[in-house]
Amino acid sequence: MIGYVTLGTNDLPRAAAFYDALLAEVGAKRLWEYDRGIGWGVSMEQPSLGVMKPYDGQPATHGNGTMVALVVKTPAQVDAVYKKALALGATDEGPAGPRGDGFYAGYFRDLDGNKLDVFCLPKPA
Repeated sequence: MIGYVTLGTNDLPRAAAFYDALLAEVGAKRLWEYDRGIGWGVSMEQPSLGVMKPYDGQPATHGNGTMVALVVKTPAQVDAVYKKALALGATDEGPAGPRGDGFYAGYFRDLDGNKLDVFCLPKPA
C-alpha cells in the first residue's frame, strides 16, 4: 500500500551520505535522485525511503509522533543497523532489543532529527 516515504532535510549531501551508508546495511541502494531529493530501496516495485529539501523552500522539520519503521529479518540485522546509525551520528531513541513477545527493535533519530525504527518479528525458538 505504501509506495514511498520522504523525510525532510536541510542538508541533502549530509543526509545522502548518512542514508547511503545506513541503508546499505539492508541491501538498499539509490533508486532515484534529483536536485531536491534522493530515494533508496531494493527495487522500484517495492516501497522506498527518500530524503528531500522541502518544496516550499522553508526549513525542514521533523514531525512529532512521526516515525519510519525499517523491517529486517533478524535481531542481528536490527543490532547492525541500529549500531551503524549511531556510528553515523544518529541519536539514540531506544536501544535495540526485545519489545514484548515477538517484536525486536531499535530506535534512533537521523541527522535532521527524523525518528526511525529498525525492527523484526523473530520466530519463537
